[in-house]
Amino acid sequence: MTRKRSVIAVAALLVSVILLLDACAPVVVAPDPAVRAPQLGGQAFLAADGAVLPLRAWIPVEGRPTAVIVAVHGFNDYSNFFDAPGTYLADRGIASYAYDQRGFGAAPHPGKWAGHAGMAADLRAVAETVRARHAGVPLYLLGMSMGGAVVMVTMTGDDPPDVDGTILAAPAVWGRATMPWYQRAGLSLAVRTMPWLRLSGRGLGRVPSDNREMLKALGRDPLVIKETRVDTIHGLVGLMDAALEAAARFDTRALILYGTRDEIIPRDPTELMLGRLPDVPPERRRIAVYDTGYHMLLRDLQAKTVWRDIAAWIADPNKPLPSGAGRRLPASEALR
Repeated sequence: MTRKRSVIAVAALLVSVILLLDACAPVVVAPDPAVRAPQLGGQAFLAADGAVLPLRAWIPVEGRPTAVIVAVHGFNDYSNFFDAPGTYLADRGIASYAYDQRGFGAAPHPGKWAGHAGMAADLRAVAETVRARHAGVPLYLLGMSMGGAVVMVTMTGDDPPDVDGTILAAPAVWGRATMPWYQRAGLSLAVRTMPWLRLSGRGLGRVPSDNREMLKALGRDPLVIKETRVDTIHGLVGLMDAALEAAARFDTRALILYGTRDEIIPRDPTELMLGRLPDVPPERRRIAVYDTGYHMLLRDLQAKTVWRDIAAWIADPNKPLPSGAGRRLPASEALR
C-alpha cells in the first residue's frame, strides 16, 4: 500500500470511529421549555414544561403541620421510598411530600437520565409550590442517596429555594475524584460505545440494607428499576461529581446521616465531602453516624431510630438526638 493510500485508510478509519461515537452519544432527556406555571396537584406535580411527576403526600390528620418535608428518592427508586417514614412523621405532626423524579418510577421516560440541572429545577419548583401551600410552616428538603446529591446541587445553585433546613441521608457523593482510574476509564469507554447497554449490578456482592424483607419487596416492585442504562449511570456519576464539588458551598442548615456499614456510597468520598463543607456555627449542622446503619438508613431494620432523630432535629436542632448518634466534631472528623 502506498503512503497516500495508508493516509486515506487511516483517515477513513478515524472518520468511522468518530461517526460511531457520535451515533452512540449518551441520551439525556432534559425538561422542555416552560409552557405553564408549576402546580401541585393531589397525586401529581405538574412541572413547568407540562411533565406529570407522580406525587405522594403524608399529611397529619388533625391540626396544622408543625413542619413540612419534601423528600427526594434515590437512584432507581421512586416516591414510595418515603411511605413508612412519611406515615411515622405524619403521626407526629410533620407533613411530607415525595415525587417521582424524571426517569424514575412512573415519571416520564423511565430509565433515561434527565440531567442534574433539570432535576434541580424540578426540586426547586416542588419546594416553592409546597411552601406556597403551607405558608408560614417550616420547610425542609430531605434527600436519600441520589436525592441527597440533588438537594446539595439545588441548594448551592442559582436561586435556591427558601427552606428552613435540609436532611441528607447517605448522600451520593462518589464522584470521579474518588474513583480508581480503571472505573473512570471503563465508564468513559462504555458510555461512548454502548450507552444503551443495561447493567443489573447483580453479582457485585454489595448489601444496601439489613432489611431483607424490604429488599425482596423492592425486587417485586415493577416501578423499581432493576437494569440500568450505561448512559444513566454516567449521568449519575456526573451528578455525584457536581454534589462533591458543591460541598464547599453547602452552608445551609443540615442534618447529615450516614451508616458505617454503607456499602453503596463508600466511606472515603463521604469523608472527602464532609471535609469540604464550610465552617458554620454548630447549630447549623448536625452529623449523625449510625454504627449499625447500612445505605438505606430510612428502611433499615433500625429505621425508626433514624426517623425519631429526624423528628427531634426538626423540633429543636440544638438538642442532642434521641439516638445519641449526633456528633458535634468538626465535619472532617465525624466518621473517625
